[in-house]
Amino acid sequence: MADKKKLVEAITSREEDFAQWYTDVVTKAGLVAYSTVKGCTILKPAGYAIWENIMHELDARFKATGVENVAMPLFIPESLLQKEKDHVEGFAPEVAWVTMGGGEVLPERLCVRPTSETLFCELYKDIVESYRDLPKCYNQWCSVVRWEKTTRPFLRTTEFW
Repeated sequence: MADKKKLVEAITSREEDFAQWYTDVVTKAGLVAYSTVKGCTILKPAGYAIWENIMHELDARFKATGVENVAMPLFIPESLLQKEKDHVEGFAPEVAWVTMGGGEVLPERLCVRPTSETLFCELYKDIVESYRDLPKCYNQWCSVVRWEKTTRPFLRTTEFW
């Protein structure tokens, strides 16, 4: 009962700081918890249920229009990301880099997926040979990682869906 009272107080006591109010509501509602990694949140069962409902509703709508789901790798080689200069310039400060694997230095840095456009372009160059192969309507349900300066649960965190 005390938790419900705190939640009601958080919802009804919104003052000038909307960002703090929003964060208070989603944490006091038990939707998220903060992890030990700055900017990362844990989706608790109720929060994850909300995400599942959103995903299932959108997935049904996407599929009704012919969109197919695919899964792309979590890691993007730096050389591939460099091909997308627009992405590199915008994402460079926010990208998480992997430089070691299995205790050995990697021959090329791997970026942890900040977006998937680069990977989709790489796929399309291998599967689209002419206009007859179009359109390709793909969707990917995944998390992306960006080292954000300011985070908000569900809206923008270091890792978000």
